[in-house]
Amino acid sequence: WNTTFFGPTKIKESLRAIGARFDQTIQDKVEVAIAKYEPIMQAIIDEYKPRLEGKKVMLLVGGLRPRHTIGAYEDLGMECVGSGYEFAHNDDYERTMPEMPEATVIYDDPSEFEFEQFVHKLKPDLIGSGIKEKYVFQKMGIPFRQMHSWD
Repeated sequence: WNTTFFGPTKIKESLRAIGARFDQTIQDKVEVAIAKYEPIMQAIIDEYKPRLEGKKVMLLVGGLRPRHTIGAYEDLGMECVGSGYEFAHNDDYERTMPEMPEATVIYDDPSEFEFEQFVHKLKPDLIGSGIKEKYVFQKMGIPFRQMHSWD
């Protein structure tokens, strides 16, 4: 059972999966909640998607974030071209691979040099990673989203 609350598509899927474990009353309330917030989420997508459609993102974060955030980028029209973990187990990759588009590069605990080489080859428009990588890619002129804290 895999739930995530990053991005409208995954939020709806997760709410429905949770609701399915309960009776029809709860399932109906899930649909009411989805219907209530869907226009709000769609307005945000409509605002940003025209600028992000077709852009490429690469991720390198710990924990579950790579697989849980891919859908949010896809909702905005972005393509995940690379993703990986610093600290992961086999089951992390087994759960992540179905969330990724075909031919996405998956890297495991790359050094800073290796990650920079992936960036040179894959040419992302945005990188989502941690504080160690932030300044290198900002100096390279690549937009960066710090995903370990919210600075």
